[in-house]
Amino acid sequence: MPHAVNEQSLEICYSFSMIELTNSLTKKKELFTPIKVGHVGLYSCGPTVYDYAHIGNLRSFVLSDIVRRVFEYNSFAVRQVVNITDVGIGGDNDEGEDKIIRGLKREGKPITLEAMSGLTDFYTKKFQADIAALNILPPHELPRASQHISEDIKLIEKLEKKGFTYKTSDGLYFDTSKDSHYGKLGGTGGDESRIGLKSEKKNQKDFALWKFNHSIGYESPWGKGFPGWHIECSAMSERYLGPHFDIHTGGMDLAPIHHNNEIAQSECAHGGPFVNYWLHNAFVNVGESKMAKSEGTGITLASITERGINPLAYRYWLLGGHYRTPMNFSWEALEAAGQAYKRLQGYTQEWHGETTENTGRYEKAFLNAVNDDLNTPQALAIVWEMVGDQKLSAGTKKATILKFDTVLGLQLGQKHHITIPEEVKKLTTEREQARAEKRWNDADDIRKKIQKLGFEVKDIASGSIIESLR
Repeated sequence: MPHAVNEQSLEICYSFSMIELTNSLTKKKELFTPIKVGHVGLYSCGPTVYDYAHIGNLRSFVLSDIVRRVFEYNSFAVRQVVNITDVGIGGDNDEGEDKIIRGLKREGKPITLEAMSGLTDFYTKKFQADIAALNILPPHELPRASQHISEDIKLIEKLEKKGFTYKTSDGLYFDTSKDSHYGKLGGTGGDESRIGLKSEKKNQKDFALWKFNHSIGYESPWGKGFPGWHIECSAMSERYLGPHFDIHTGGMDLAPIHHNNEIAQSECAHGGPFVNYWLHNAFVNVGESKMAKSEGTGITLASITERGINPLAYRYWLLGGHYRTPMNFSWEALEAAGQAYKRLQGYTQEWHGETTENTGRYEKAFLNAVNDDLNTPQALAIVWEMVGDQKLSAGTKKATILKFDTVLGLQLGQKHHITIPEEVKKLTTEREQARAEKRWNDADDIRKKIQKLGFEVKDIASGSIIESLR
């Protein structure tokens, strides 16, 4: 077994399979049992690519990444799927204006399938850049909804044959009254939809499987239009993981409507269980409410790097809170996390030497922490305990912490390129000019301005270098 490096190996290996997860379906912490021994099928709801993702959105992808890394650390073979919603009636409901169409209008583009493709290609690449910056492992599959329309239609046809659908003037709907287990995740609320009553619906919880659009869209047995948001995830997860798989993750806001609808349509279509374990992360809040573009609090990863803060400082900050606990974002908290991350990274890069001591106690404690419902705050505490252990050599600390970093994903052994804002570059040039003209007071004032922006200028023989203070 790969992580067993000392006389306590038998005990550590035994704990590999003892992974407990808080299952949103049962509201209990449960011992994980795979459908297929040694394998994990993992699906995560991906972004609707109509705009830049904000850092609150990105928390759910850090969660799914940690899930994957923990299971791989425990020697499971993981197959991870993250979808891209690039077409369909998506967003907060299946009756209002589609978010992608809203994005086209925002950018002054025509409402065509070609324009949709251009818009979503752009924001898909931005999303991929964001997850790369956060050292989120690329999923094994990143399917786009627009490329799986046939799978949507086949799944809807199964539901139709079994009598779970009905047609209205604007689309084909799932009849929730036919599903005696509808809403098993809980939190579905009353009988009214979130945008008011719709008279043609038999029940206000009923949701669209296919929405008609006579101007643009895809051909189907029911008419031209688009798949509903919910059917897309069921169809894509089935395509890559089968009709029954192990783990589904996402933000807690998706559980009451989207995930309940996924469960209903998938289980009614196939007559069996859909997902065994549901994991939901809590919100990243700003002040008293969750981060949201509509509220003007949608902070992007780019805005973090513009302040000279390493994106992995944000990952470190997230790992300092349990995934089921809401976190309150502030720039002060992020900068403090950045300082701690920078210190930890500095240690691991400076340490050298051979692995000479027994670290079984730390390895067991770390494994127990991450296997206990992904307890990353406790895992980080164990890392810092090792940092301060004077009985361990530098080489031993480095080797063990880098092993732990295969779960944490903080790239502790690598040096990172920092993005220098244009304002800092301009000030640095002005300072060099002031120094060349021997205007020492001006040069010192400029240096202080640069420090306020989070950077430090160090003078060397060939000129100067810029380092981030965060």
